[in-house]
Amino acid sequence: MIQRQAKNRLLYLAQTFKSVAVTGSRQSGKTTLIKQVFKDKPYFSLENPDIRRYVMDDPKGFLNANPKGAILDEIQRTPELFSYLQEVLDNSKVKGLFILSGSNNLLLQQSISQTLAGRIAYLNLLPFSISELSKSRAFPKDDNELMIKGFYPPVYDQGIPAQDWAPEYIRTYIERDVRQVKNITDLNVFERFFKLIAGRVGQELNSNSLAAETGVDVKTIQSWIGILATGFIIYLLKPHSKNFKKSIVKRPKIYFYDTSLVCSAIEIRNTDQLMTHPSRGFIFENMVVSELLKNRTNAGLPVNLYYWRDKTGHEVDLIIDNAGKLVPVEIKSGKTLNNEFFKNLNYWCRLSGVKNSTVLYGGKQQQERSTGQEALNWRSAVLSGM
Repeated sequence: MIQRQAKNRLLYLAQTFKSVAVTGSRQSGKTTLIKQVFKDKPYFSLENPDIRRYVMDDPKGFLNANPKGAILDEIQRTPELFSYLQEVLDNSKVKGLFILSGSNNLLLQQSISQTLAGRIAYLNLLPFSISELSKSRAFPKDDNELMIKGFYPPVYDQGIPAQDWAPEYIRTYIERDVRQVKNITDLNVFERFFKLIAGRVGQELNSNSLAAETGVDVKTIQSWIGILATGFIIYLLKPHSKNFKKSIVKRPKIYFYDTSLVCSAIEIRNTDQLMTHPSRGFIFENMVVSELLKNRTNAGLPVNLYYWRDKTGHEVDLIIDNAGKLVPVEIKSGKTLNNEFFKNLNYWCRLSGVKNSTVLYGGKQQQERSTGQEALNWRSAVLSGM
């Protein structure tokens, strides 16, 4: 079994809070991790219709029958349980009594915010990281293959080819999870929107353009963006607020939590297609951003990643904001270092007065310059905990 980095964080939260909710996209490994960490707790999946009926008919009796707590999976399916769970937690001093999980995070968060606020801790579990997979024999050494294969556990644990797994995942997500949150009558329109979003990965979110191409209004697009973000399908990278007396872009950029879904949605099935695809650079950038995001999430750290772009088109892919100490990062898919890689970093450093900057790229050569610039292989940088 591939060990999850978030395990230590989960143990800490369970020793600190009366209840912990493990959230994340479907198939990210939540149930496997929880069962491994809390082997002595009884497990109940609220997807099971018999258990769900029992809980809905007699929620108080169900909780009383488990005085030492339990694992409650897909708990968003039984919102009636939350009010009774609040009473149990308020009357108990036991830490880590109930461990909750759910893949429909919008419904889960709505229920928790209404009844369990202040009584529960959250842990977001994303797909595997390269740190977790680095010792796996199935882990691709080629970046192109890795972008297509992605990081979802079933592709590694069950050996399902990503080209077969990802389309089924997208279809199930749209037909099942999306319908639970929004009563969307025409799923074909939402599927078209999903593919348009995938085609804009690494680019600014433009709701007006998406509305025009999808054939729905802007409010609907914004609602659907919220569904994908809350469901851990996409991540919106916010622009850094510091403008250095320049007019800057204020719209977020679109990234997916896993590149296998991007490749599937835009019909990239093999490395030959990826190598010549105009979105390859954006997909590579997406992969690096999501890995840096996992490093922080798995450690329970706040996400401090931003991007910067002015109105004239100067852009820095990432600004890492460490309590005001800014680290600019450019992400390049090329394997050969080029002075052009440093162009936007040099511009931003002149504006900000920051001396040190980093290029993460697909090549192996590590380079440190006397000007404070460095170039690092992206895998090495991520594995070192950047």
